Amino acid sequence: MPVEVEIARHATPELVAAMARLLPQLSRSAPALTADELAEIVDGPATDLLIARGEDGQIAGALTLVLFRIPSGLRAWIEDVVVDAEARGQGVGEALNLAAIDRAFERGVRSIDLTSRPSREAANRLYQRLGFARRETNVYRYEA
Repeated sequence: MPVEVEIARHATPELVAAMARLLPQLSRSAPALTADELAEIVDGPATDLLIARGEDGQIAGALTLVLFRIPSGLRAWIEDVVVDAEARGQGVGEALNLAAIDRAFERGVRSIDLTSRPSREAANRLYQRLGFARRETNVYRYEA
């Protein structure tokens, strides 16, 4: 299945509907995005929402690339990678990640970080196959 990856430029009704379908597959607790919230992501100076289209032209997956400058340099994070259950195992996740890697290095980052739950075994295998190295670190979360 040929996969085409592009950066979303507008929060179109098609994109809003696709994210409404995809987001629950990523997180059961994440609320649905409104068109305005999605536009904020698409238009944000620090975020690129990459979308993957399958052979049928439908949006089959998405990934958010976050680029931000801090005193130690330009940083990149890959966040919220999601591939539609119907398209898993068909190269969508790989295409999204490779496009994000290319985009980040074109922008001048030296490294790219991401996190993935251990239960997402296929995703973890993909990240390692693409060259991501597991780091020994403590990840902390503070919740409101």
